[in-house]
Amino acid sequence: MKADMDKIITLSDRDSPAELQKYLSSLTDDQLITGITNGALKGKKVGATIKGIFKGSPANSTEGSDRRLLVYQHCIPLCESGDLQTEVAADIIGLLMLETHTLSGPSLAQLASLFVEAIKVGKMGSGKSLELFPTVLTALSACEVLSYGKGELSGEEYKKQLINSLCSSRWDPQCVIHLTTMFRDVPLSSEELRFLVEKVLRMFAKLDLQEIPPLVYQLLLLSAKGCKKQVLDGIISYFKEQDVRQEEEQKDGESLELEVQSIPQDQLRHVEGTVILHIVFAIRLDHELGREFLKSFKTSYGDLCPFSVALMLSVARIQRYEEQVFDLLKGAIIKSFKDEQLQQGSKFLQDLLPEHCSVAQMILDTVKNSVFGWDHVTQGLVQLGFCLMDAFGPKPGPFGKTTEGSATIARTPTQQACKLGGQVLLQGFKMHEPIRGEILEQVLNRLVTKTASPVSHYLDLFSDIVVSAPMILLESSSKLTETFDHLSYLPLATVQGLLKAVQPLLKVSMSLKDALILVLRKAMFSSQLDGRKSAVTGFLLLLKNFKVLGSLASSQCSQAISSSQVQVDVHSRYNSAANEAFCLEILSSLRRCLSQQADVRLMLYEGFYDVLRRNSQLASSIMQTLFSQLRRYYEPEQDLLPPVKLEPCITAHGDQVYLQEPLAHLVSCTVHCLLWLQNLHRSTNRNADNSDDDEGEEEEEEEGYQSELQTILESMTRRMIKSELEDFELDKSAEFSMGSSVGVKNNIYAVLVMGVYEVLMEYNFIKANYSKSRFEELMELFNRYHKLSEILREKSGKGRLPSHKTPRSLLSLGFISTLLTVLFRDSTQSREEALSVLRASGDFVRYAVSVAVQKIQQLEETGHTDGPDGQNTERTFRFLCDMTSVLIWRYTNIPSVVEDAGKKEKRSSLSQLCLEGLLRIFTTCQQRFPDRMAQLLSTMDISEEADESDDNTEMNFFYIRQFQRALFTQLSGGEDEFNSKEAQLLVSILSVLSRQLKPSSKQFVQMITWTVKICKETSFEDSAFSKGLLSLLFNLHVLYKSPVSLLLELCQDIHSQRGDIDPEVEVEKQSHFAIVNTKTVTNAALLVLSQVDRVLDEVDWLIARKKSQTLFDKSGSGEATQTAGQQDPIEKAVTLQLGTLLTALNELVQTSLLPGNCTITLLRELTRTYNILTTLVKYYIQVCTSQHVALPARFEKLVKLSGSHLTPQCYAFIIYAQSGEYNGGGADDKKKKKRNDGNTITSAKLQRETTGIPNLIFSIEQYEKYLITLSKKSKVNLMQYMKLSTSRDFRINANTLDAALQEQDNAEETTESQDVEETPEPKQKKRRQ
Repeated sequence: MKADMDKIITLSDRDSPAELQKYLSSLTDDQLITGITNGALKGKKVGATIKGIFKGSPANSTEGSDRRLLVYQHCIPLCESGDLQTEVAADIIGLLMLETHTLSGPSLAQLASLFVEAIKVGKMGSGKSLELFPTVLTALSACEVLSYGKGELSGEEYKKQLINSLCSSRWDPQCVIHLTTMFRDVPLSSEELRFLVEKVLRMFAKLDLQEIPPLVYQLLLLSAKGCKKQVLDGIISYFKEQDVRQEEEQKDGESLELEVQSIPQDQLRHVEGTVILHIVFAIRLDHELGREFLKSFKTSYGDLCPFSVALMLSVARIQRYEEQVFDLLKGAIIKSFKDEQLQQGSKFLQDLLPEHCSVAQMILDTVKNSVFGWDHVTQGLVQLGFCLMDAFGPKPGPFGKTTEGSATIARTPTQQACKLGGQVLLQGFKMHEPIRGEILEQVLNRLVTKTASPVSHYLDLFSDIVVSAPMILLESSSKLTETFDHLSYLPLATVQGLLKAVQPLLKVSMSLKDALILVLRKAMFSSQLDGRKSAVTGFLLLLKNFKVLGSLASSQCSQAISSSQVQVDVHSRYNSAANEAFCLEILSSLRRCLSQQADVRLMLYEGFYDVLRRNSQLASSIMQTLFSQLRRYYEPEQDLLPPVKLEPCITAHGDQVYLQEPLAHLVSCTVHCLLWLQNLHRSTNRNADNSDDDEGEEEEEEEGYQSELQTILESMTRRMIKSELEDFELDKSAEFSMGSSVGVKNNIYAVLVMGVYEVLMEYNFIKANYSKSRFEELMELFNRYHKLSEILREKSGKGRLPSHKTPRSLLSLGFISTLLTVLFRDSTQSREEALSVLRASGDFVRYAVSVAVQKIQQLEETGHTDGPDGQNTERTFRFLCDMTSVLIWRYTNIPSVVEDAGKKEKRSSLSQLCLEGLLRIFTTCQQRFPDRMAQLLSTMDISEEADESDDNTEMNFFYIRQFQRALFTQLSGGEDEFNSKEAQLLVSILSVLSRQLKPSSKQFVQMITWTVKICKETSFEDSAFSKGLLSLLFNLHVLYKSPVSLLLELCQDIHSQRGDIDPEVEVEKQSHFAIVNTKTVTNAALLVLSQVDRVLDEVDWLIARKKSQTLFDKSGSGEATQTAGQQDPIEKAVTLQLGTLLTALNELVQTSLLPGNCTITLLRELTRTYNILTTLVKYYIQVCTSQHVALPARFEKLVKLSGSHLTPQCYAFIIYAQSGEYNGGGADDKKKKKRNDGNTITSAKLQRETTGIPNLIFSIEQYEKYLITLSKKSKVNLMQYMKLSTSRDFRINANTLDAALQEQDNAEETTESQDVEETPEPKQKKRRQ
């Protein structure tokens, strides 16, 4: 055998073809094959042998051709067998590739079939010989004609058949990668490529997870030929599926408590990470692929998944795509939140569409997944987080002012996007060590640099970072100390937030604490007022949080300082002694503030009480400070009036007068500290029997200044009661205008005196212990206060300058809560006589309620109140609960008491105040404590009716019924007894409480039924009340079902009330809703139009959604998504909504609405309706072009309705609107007078009111233009329903013109002026069109 082979080689070398041919002919096929096999296995000279065989087998002879084919047929399986050395197999395949083009057509066809069969039965395991297949196919396609079955095919067609048969057959998972690699070298048409890519993507599911990355790599190389979008979409959807399956398995595993993992999570994540790297690498090399990826992302926001988000963030590392990627992600996130909000606010959309998939959740999942070594994603996550926080963070208000108090809950899409940015950064910070430094640095940089805009969102993030990883922060304390250096230049709110956040760190890091104290000391002497305020804030915070041993552990700490990761014993002997020295040192620094501006002193007085409560050992220092300060302004001479010196409290600078000492706040701070200490001693004396000598001495000293202070306060009370207004240089004749320095001085004096009166009232109430005589003194104080406040109100109201608000009351929230309770609910027999003194004064009771309302308003706006415990959310909430139960009791129980006519008026205003308080409490609770609304309601006293269940909804509904009853009583009393303001407040309260009901509950249905009933039966002509009631109705209705049918009924009512635009037409009198009457009809029309706008928003959103779906389906699968004869539910819903809406607008368009706002709004909504109809027509043009389906019958009806009903009426309304304006805006005599005075106002108004007309005509014509296009595409004549308009023709109504000209100029002859005027008229009209 070996000799045979050697001879072939020898003959071949000798270059004698004839001999070689002769010798080869003498060998049998078996001999040849055995020779090649042996040579190949031994790896010796097999290449030379095959060369020799080819040389002696001329391709043009039949024998030679057959021999060549035999060699090919034998060598291919031989190379696949795996028995040969790699180099030998590669040599053989190389030789075969060189000779392929010499094979005849039939031979090539046979070879190709051999390959296809081998692949089908899975014999192409090693894929070595597959390199030859592309050469065979290329050679095949060059053949001109081949026999196929009984007929003939060209080579190209034959190749197509082969590829088709190959892609349709079953592939062995082992050879998928080899086949994909092989197809890279095969010339393919785009159709074949699509077919192939689909096949490979289908094979993903059958492969082992580890084989996916190399296959993806080959697919990406293959995508250079085309089908880029398909490849990327396929890869992303595969991983999306895997993620979903993995998540479900995890859930099942948790519920069944057993492991059911077909794919281990870490393995899946690592594979995903590798695939992302492959794709990013491919995109770097092929920018067309990158463009395709971003394009497909744009069209399919809804198909986002954690994998595609991670891929996007990795692509962002390529500089040319960075900006684009973040813009796309920001767009997707905000769109997702907006869509979610739209869906949550409308039952119609909820029923129509499935639950919205949350992009925010996807992004947070990506953060979670990035733990598995996705370093290429983390950088993108940091950028995305800051990108969201920068773009969607709170914006500065007018004049750069920042709104006080951040809202606790993210409600708007922008707030939610900003919150998501914060979550991404916080989770990233916790999980990835390398990015921590960068996140921290960027947050601190923003806190320092963004002084013009609010940074509350960055403060929240920083605070969360401190709590989650305090020890990590200590490692980068240098960054913090660097930030501290900027403290005195930062806005006060930023300083407060920053210092609160770093509080836990100061306890464990001495260096940080020292650095801060140095900075604060410098700030104390800052030239900027804000810098000094920052110093006071910082020092007070330190005093609150560094406990001195022996201080009572206060349970009411407003911020939990301890962190689970910071274990430090701050109560050890050494620490407490150090703390005491440290605190006393700070106090001495703070004493310097007492000679600074009023604002700085004010901060100190407001902070001392909290410091004392947290650090009771500092009592003597604090009290002595306050005492010595108070003495400066106290008149020790007992016979002199007044008891306080007001002169030193003010200072003048040029001709300006300023407040220097907020005296009332000083007295208030002293009183509250004194009362708290006395309470403390009372409770400790009860507990302790004996005390040490030291403590005894200390106590004596404390009792000394306590009794002295008490004496001063008693004396002040006595003398303040005796003092007349003249003693303070204030009386009725004094000047209070803010324009002059005397007026300003008097105003400051008045506010100080009123403040002192209030503080003394609170002190005396607490000290009185329900004694009648003390309460009488308290009433004396109040009368003085009341007299002064009345003068102030009267005087400030007179001035030309706007009256200034009543100064903030100095009563504490806790006291107001107690006072209201005893005034309205306390029925203790022993206190009856004393309380009757307070209850007898209507002014005092009203004052108490109005202060409560003022405090709640402050809480609603800023999140805290003045005075002690104002910053403490827990206590504040408790006071709110107490006040709510008292105010509800007062409002619901007193009206039943019959009162005489004299008191009636006052009582109603008191009830109104109670209602206002309740409304504010409910709104505040919903904003600031959204989760505790149920708790607020459950603390109230419930009468026997509400023992049905302790369910929150039930509880809420019990109060809704109470207020419904109250409103019903109001409405059943007749119009003369109807109190509009009170009714409006009741409606507002009902709308706040109804937000707590679940739209699916039976209570919600009862609520809506009741509201509809009230709207149908109430005919009071009060426009403000009707507006509130209709708004409530719409807000409820939209959560119950689509409001279009309701809008239609209301439009019919409005038409019937206002009459028709054609005076000769009599409108059928119908009244579905009595609330729509002559007085309220304009408001009702505006509200209805705003609802129409909302419905149009939803319809527009649905059409856009369908459009993008159609686009996606077209590019993705190319299949029609709609079955014939059955309309898509979304299309059906859109058509029905628009149908009812057109009928409703048809009613409004025939109504003779007043010129002005109503007409402008109606024109705008009509324009929008036609624009949306045009969008719908464009959508059907798209559907008809891509899918060739018939138009739905419902849509044809809609077109018919728009053409026959709405369009002609629109043109009639345009003529009416214009004629209305020429007549001077309706039949209003005043307007006619004005027009006679000067036509300028009328012409300006006319211009404003008619700008909507050309827009409307344009949108109608656009609609008709696209209808013509659709008619051609769908072969349905839709234009048969349209009547051509005449609104573009120039109309000169001779009679109207005649009358107008006569009015303008009676002196000239009418005919002349007509000639003059008639020429420019068309031009003007034309211009306006």
